[in-house]
Amino acid sequence: MSRPRPLHWLSEHASTGLKELPSNTAWMLSRALPSESEGSVVAGTRDRARKVRASIADATPIGDSVETRMKRARAAADRAAEAEDAALQAAQQSKESSEYAARVAAENRTRIAELKRDLDRDVEERVAEARRAADERVEQERSEARAEADEELDEQQRDAQAQIEAAQQEAEEDQERAHELVAEATERLAEARQLAEEATRAARAAAEEAHRQAQELADDAEEQALAADTKVAAAKQLGREARTAAKDTARQLRTGFTNGDLGAHTKHELLELAAAIDIEGRTTMTKAELVSAIEKASRPAR
Repeated sequence: MSRPRPLHWLSEHASTGLKELPSNTAWMLSRALPSESEGSVVAGTRDRARKVRASIADATPIGDSVETRMKRARAAADRAAEAEDAALQAAQQSKESSEYAARVAAENRTRIAELKRDLDRDVEERVAEARRAADERVEQERSEARAEADEELDEQQRDAQAQIEAAQQEAEEDQERAHELVAEATERLAEARQLAEEATRAARAAAEEAHRQAQELADDAEEQALAADTKVAAAKQLGREARTAAKDTARQLRTGFTNGDLGAHTKHELLELAAAIDIEGRTTMTKAELVSAIEKASRPAR
């Protein structure tokens, strides 16, 4: 059964519709395109017909003649037919390319499988050969390594034996020297113990003598402290008497100086008077400060 050609059918039926009713554009388009109730046209054909109908309606300007519109419609239908032929050719070529690709893939899969089997066999053979060679090399290396190890072991054992003998000889010499040092240390320890006993006796005697002297010094210190306390008490009494005498002297001196006018005296005389009554800080005072301090110190206590 031949494949429907909707675009070719459109071109033929459009001319027929134009001759029968050239002034009725709507009727022409409805005749040119198959209706949706038509059962002989598949769904894909109806879709392409609707697209062509829309393209013709969009491309037809209002006011053109029916003939002009039909020419444009036929040209569009021809271009669509060409596009459809090109699409069919491309589809056919795509199908052939797909079939060729499938054949090539199948051939390649077969060739790869055969190559893999050959390579696996080659690898197994080479591995087996390498294992045989490796076993031989390993055995040879083992023999050589064992011989070298035995030789090295003998040499190390000889060196170790020599070191052991030397160490034993040195240990015996050190032991003998240690015995000599122990004997000498024992002798010196006895001597040191004797000297320590003598020193202990001497220290005990010195301690007793020092205790006796310390007791004597303590007694003397106590006597001196009592004497010092007595002297301090006497000094305090003399100080009190001296301050009282100084105050009396100051009052007498103040009365005796121009009827008590201290300001009439010189600063040197005032300093001597301040020294007599033991005024602190007198050397840094002014004349007026000296007069005030002397008057305050010579004032009778209430």
